[in-house]
Amino acid sequence: MSDAIQTDLTVRPPSLLARISGSTMRIVSRLGQEPLGMAGFIILAVLCVVAILAPWLAPYDPNIQVLSDALQPPSAAHWAGTDEFGRDILSRLIYGTRITVQTVLSISLIVGPIGLLIGVVAGFFGGRTDALLMRATDIVLSFPSLILALAFAAALGAGLTTAIIAISLTAWPPIARLARAEALVVRNADYVAAARLYGASPLRILLVYIAPMCIPSVIVRLTLNMAGIILTAASLGFLGLGAQPPAPEWGAMISSGRKFMLDYWWVAVMPGVAILVTSLAFNVAGDALRDILDPRHARS
Repeated sequence: MSDAIQTDLTVRPPSLLARISGSTMRIVSRLGQEPLGMAGFIILAVLCVVAILAPWLAPYDPNIQVLSDALQPPSAAHWAGTDEFGRDILSRLIYGTRITVQTVLSISLIVGPIGLLIGVVAGFFGGRTDALLMRATDIVLSFPSLILALAFAAALGAGLTTAIIAISLTAWPPIARLARAEALVVRNADYVAAARLYGASPLRILLVYIAPMCIPSVIVRLTLNMAGIILTAASLGFLGLGAQPPAPEWGAMISSGRKFMLDYWWVAVMPGVAILVTSLAFNVAGDALRDILDPRHARS
């Protein structure tokens, strides 16, 4: 009997490294069955490569002004045309990929841990802690994310860094709600009960046994949220609260090109297409991740 009790008490959940490696192998093996999701991941990989190799891929300096070439239509010399200052739009789109990737990575690194921490703490401890954290989450959720981001960005001042902070302050509640739901399920698992009997502290249970189990769902949610985050960042740039000129931010490029829409459509359409493709890639990639990592959402 004592041997059986000792065996139960020494039950351990899969390590974080084992879960990550197992999830990675499962994603790779099943992506072949998700051609749309595979296309999304390929587009995102290409965007990352373009962001890294922007100085070598861009045919022109993105900030060089050649007024004699202003508002030239797409051609062999300028594949995406030029803007009102004669700057090559394709080069600016390529360099703008860096801003988009930086924004996405920065917001993910801020929102993911904050939402995960708040959610697992609320779900694990419950009671007043849960009520307090979830009411704060509900307050943030009650405001439209774009309006709240605009308010924070206006208060903090225009700039890419402040835009990232403003968006992060509004993007964590869905992650926290999801992490809380996962923690409510995981905290009743057998290995968590065994860890309690074995004398593990609440902090150890929270960080070692519960939080790692919520990470896959948080990653999926972050991926699905990236399309909305990109649109919010572009909206801030459009309104002049994001990256400041002459930075080639896609939303700011649309803003500067909107007054030429009727006669010189490419000035605003090209960055708009870049935002559309990037947002769509995140959506289909996130949808594929959800189907792969969560069998409850598997397609029939």
